[in-house]
Amino acid sequence: MTPDRIVRLRREAWGFAVGSVFFALGAVPIYADAVGVVFTNLTFFVGAIFFTLAALIQLVLSGRRPPRRGANRADRWDWWAAAVQFAGTLFFNLSTAEALITAMNADTRVGDGWRPDAFGSICFLVASAFAVVATTEREGLWDPRARTWRGTWLNMLGSVFFGVSAVGAYVLPGTGDLVSPLWANLGTLLGALCFLTATLLSRRSIDVEAGPQVTS
Repeated sequence: MTPDRIVRLRREAWGFAVGSVFFALGAVPIYADAVGVVFTNLTFFVGAIFFTLAALIQLVLSGRRPPRRGANRADRWDWWAAAVQFAGTLFFNLSTAEALITAMNADTRVGDGWRPDAFGSICFLVASAFAVVATTEREGLWDPRARTWRGTWLNMLGSVFFGVSAVGAYVLPGTGDLVSPLWANLGTLLGALCFLTATLLSRRSIDVEAGPQVTS
């Protein structure tokens, strides 16, 4: 019998993957036009919930508690990356919930719906930077497979796109127009695809089970 190599996505990775799919789907104009503003905002709302659940799992796994004096550098930055990321998802929960409630009220409905808000995007950028630092000493992490250069930089790129989306979605005072409707959508779509790719390529947990070899 040859060794069996079992590849599983980490538990938090499933949440990030599902959340990324919902965010990418909601940012596609054809989908938004087909389902309407209420369901588009509902799509973002559900995606944000999956992000938050995944971020909470990652925070619990990456340090168990705030790192104390004497903890190694990689674990400290890893914990702070997870903590700030979790805070960012909470901001997205608030903004998507508010947008959904507004969309359901025909008198106050905003045609373009929700896009990543500034606070959540800033948190994601900061968390991505902390993760890059943690990855410089990957062997010191509680789980060296928890972060890879490929996944870390894809997440950073996704956070940058979310930041661009937040700028594009800024409503100009007096006019009510967005700075850039194109980048408000495109930034969300590209950011979500980066997060999804990072999840599928870099968030794997590999278990190797070696059974006794049988020779004939």
